[in-house]
Amino acid sequence: MATQEVLYDQLYRLDGQGYGAYKSLKGEYDFENFTLHIDHVQGDPFAAPSRVRVRVSQAVAGFPDSLWELPCRAIALADYLTREFYRTAEGSQQKSGSGKSGLISIVRPSQAVLNRSAARVTAEAVELRFTVGLPAFGRRIAGRQAAELLCRSVPALVTRTLLYKALNAAELEHYVDTAEDAEALRSQLSARNLVAFVADGAILPRRSGVDERPLTDQAIPFKSPDSLRVTLRCPHAGEVTGMGVPQGITLIVGGGYHGKSTLLRAIEAGVYNHVPGDGRHQVVTDLAAVKVRAEDGRSIAGVNISPFIGSLPQGKSTQRFSTPNASGSTSQAANIVEAIEAGATALLVDEDTSATNFMIRDRRMQALISKDREPITPFIDKVQQLYTDCGISTVLVMGGSGDYFDVADTVIALDEFVPQDVTDQAKAIAAKFRTERDREGGQSFGTLSLRTVQPDSIDPSQGNRSVKLRARDVDQLQIGTEAIDLSAVEQLVESGQVRAIAAAIVYAQRYHLTATTSLSEAIAAVMTDIAQYGLDCLTEWPTGDLVCFRGLELAAAINRLRTLRTV
Repeated sequence: MATQEVLYDQLYRLDGQGYGAYKSLKGEYDFENFTLHIDHVQGDPFAAPSRVRVRVSQAVAGFPDSLWELPCRAIALADYLTREFYRTAEGSQQKSGSGKSGLISIVRPSQAVLNRSAARVTAEAVELRFTVGLPAFGRRIAGRQAAELLCRSVPALVTRTLLYKALNAAELEHYVDTAEDAEALRSQLSARNLVAFVADGAILPRRSGVDERPLTDQAIPFKSPDSLRVTLRCPHAGEVTGMGVPQGITLIVGGGYHGKSTLLRAIEAGVYNHVPGDGRHQVVTDLAAVKVRAEDGRSIAGVNISPFIGSLPQGKSTQRFSTPNASGSTSQAANIVEAIEAGATALLVDEDTSATNFMIRDRRMQALISKDREPITPFIDKVQQLYTDCGISTVLVMGGSGDYFDVADTVIALDEFVPQDVTDQAKAIAAKFRTERDREGGQSFGTLSLRTVQPDSIDPSQGNRSVKLRARDVDQLQIGTEAIDLSAVEQLVESGQVRAIAAAIVYAQRYHLTATTSLSEAIAAVMTDIAQYGLDCLTEWPTGDLVCFRGLELAAAINRLRTLRTV
């Protein structure tokens, strides 16, 4: 293994040569406190930056066992180190030369504490993966600048962000403790028959639609209604009180701009742990809770939507429904059925993003348009059956139809962001003002069918490249020549999740999608492999830009592939 001094001298010798000469740097280098791995060298200064890793032995890094001995704590510690490196690198960026010269970057973290391939902490070492833009002037190597970058700037970053003695020990311990507490809260939901828990004092509003940090001005701390207040216990924070959202059918009601959707969005985000100070770090949700919505124009491949939609005009069956251009109602039906197929245990629904004709058909419309002329069975007539037949709860924001009072188990009203339990009032209103609407859709939810994907309907190739993947933020990815729109998959929070999902689709197609394996079985197998081997199993070489996702989002992405064919 070459040394830091050898690398420094080599970079000086490369000064002024053609950019391709940087390829000779690939390999491992022994620095005083760590090992530097140059895994991939960019082809020119305008290409994707070079991929590097640093590995610091625990003998040098010095992180106490207590910070990483549990999986959730190790993930939180790695998350903290990623943020420290990101913050420090961003604050000391000095672009020098053409293209991406001189830039050091790591995956940008969100407010969620996530398992990322960027950092890993074990008993042996701390490893961090990032990218560097090897400096150039035009397409000539700037060797002196490169030597300063790799042999001065990178070691300084390692010393400031990856050694325990350089960090704020109390802040770091609180960070890791907070993540462990969130795991503990979530682990108690099932035994308490809860879908979610929102702690007293939580700050739910965000600064804006593009800024997920907590609102700091005039934010009203959350306070549970007494009737829904539960007490859960954390290993570090002790007893925590807050609102338990029960299993079954829960309505969130209230006037416009009073916090209904804000509460639902906090519950959606509760499938992830959050950083201290986020305001939602003690808001937790069942890990298999899925936000579903209408999605006009999406592609559907062989989904049995017959529980919601019967035979269409011209006798078209909906037991294996396919379309390249779904309507609002057919897309929402498919989204629900696909979520169930992928293992969802709770649905999160907002009327604002739902198809009206899918959600409700009132008595007057039933009188005007008879059932034999209307193929849609509205969600109001299936939501209880979803729970009684399938064990799937629903949390529903509803501000426009009191008909749902008839089917709700719990009704929470938001008044200026303050929740109230109005279940008894809603039931009394339902008894007094009867809707007289007819229940539709039969006495049971209906048949659910597993599908098998035809592996050749997933083609990751493009031109002479056997695999071409591209992720664009959190709303789109490309597999080969096909783009997948993920804008309606609302629980994705980082672009690294989209990159990982793209890689997982190719991995599933290679190893787990067979003519005899159902889609749900294949996805479960992929998630098992990731749990056992890490995100690195998805790629041919180590990368630092992948972020863990749920099997539910992997299924959602595969289901939106327009070339998909199922049997």
